Formats: sequence, C-alpha cells, structure tokens
Amino acid sequence: MLEKVKDANTDKLAAAIVCVRSVDEAYRFLSDLCTISEITEMSKRLVAAEMLRDGNTYNDIAEMTHLSTATITRVNRALRYGSDGYSMVFDRIAE
Repeated sequence: MLEKVKDANTDKLAAAIVCVRSVDEAYRFLSDLCTISEITEMSKRLVAAEMLRDGNTYNDIAEMTHLSTATITRVNRALRYGSDGYSMVFDRIAE
C-alpha cells in the first residue's frame, strides 16, 4: 500500500507530521491541512482501531463512532494486515 502513495509530496507530508511536537501543534497543523469533517473522520478511525483491539464488535463500534461497517472493516484490515501504524501509535501513546 505504501508504494502506491509514496512520492515526493507524501514524503513532505510525512516529514511535516514528524515535525509536530505537541498536541496543540497537531491541532494547529490539522486545522490548516484538513477540513473539520476530515479530522473528525480520522479521529473516529483511530477510536475504531482501539475498540477493535479491545475486542468490541462492529455493531458497538458503529453505534459509538457512527462509522459505516465498511469503514470499520477497512480499519480492521489495516490492524491485521497493514503496516502496524496503529499499533505503533497506540504503544507510543501508552508510554
């Protein structure tokens, strides 16, 4: 998957994300980069990933996040077969 999106532009985006040093800076960067709807949807996916790791059902996740079961399936696929990005972030948040 990464090979499909990796180019000079996405390298710049990834470098920009790495430059963020605090939650406040993250909010500032996200509010300039994304719409409120995009930020909200990404945060719901993160919550869904956490809920999936905790063993919650798709129905419970859909009810709490208002994500479609198709989106929850994509999040679950990323958890199971992706690049371990969710796991990396969850482990670092827990530290």
